[in-house]
Amino acid sequence: MKARIHVTLKNGVLDPQGKAIEHALGSLGFDGVNEARQGKFIELDLQETDEAAAREAVAAMCEKLLANTVIENYDIELET
Repeated sequence: MKARIHVTLKNGVLDPQGKAIEHALGSLGFDGVNEARQGKFIELDLQETDEAAAREAVAAMCEKLLANTVIENYDIELET
């Protein structure tokens, strides 16, 4: 089973990399970008075959290591 995790900064948390991306896009002539936010994408190949158990395990991984839950949100997508 594959797990895909998207980690993004929570709303209200300053995102200097996002601001740099936004500015660079404008400098390159890509008008109309009102805001850019950046994050992380993590893909895991799991041995677990039970979807509920896999989701629980990946959530624990996010809480303990993969995301800083004080300033970041995460979203888990599982593929069997």
